[in-house]
Amino acid sequence: MSAATAHLKRIRLNLARSPEFPNGSAYHGYEFVAPLDAEGFIDAEAWRTQRERCTVRRFWGSEQDEIGRLVHKPGGRDHARWVFDYDESTDEDDEAGYRFGSHAFRVGEYVSIRGEDGDMHTFQVVTVDPA
Repeated sequence: MSAATAHLKRIRLNLARSPEFPNGSAYHGYEFVAPLDAEGFIDAEAWRTQRERCTVRRFWGSEQDEIGRLVHKPGGRDHARWVFDYDESTDEDDEAGYRFGSHAFRVGEYVSIRGEDGDMHTFQVVTVDPA
């Protein structure tokens, strides 16, 4: 394994507790591949060289899985964002991670994602494994 791919991780996020799912849900979430640094933060420089390997799978109950890519949208230090993009020809399907650039992806941590419907959902990191 090369140093460039040594820190690619497969991260699974399960829906956290919400009014609709008081116990959370292992049937609603995301599994994605991202380069993480030693502290668990997404490494934007490594992503640039490995972006084709940074995929996402959205699983949502009985709905068909959606397959896409983890994409870094420009905007400078304070306004850049990470999104899950399922169709490169439009931004309408993008699902944005809330402050993904400043969250460590470690088991037990929580992150939020704004879905294509505009609703924000909270997820728990349940696994971080080598990709």
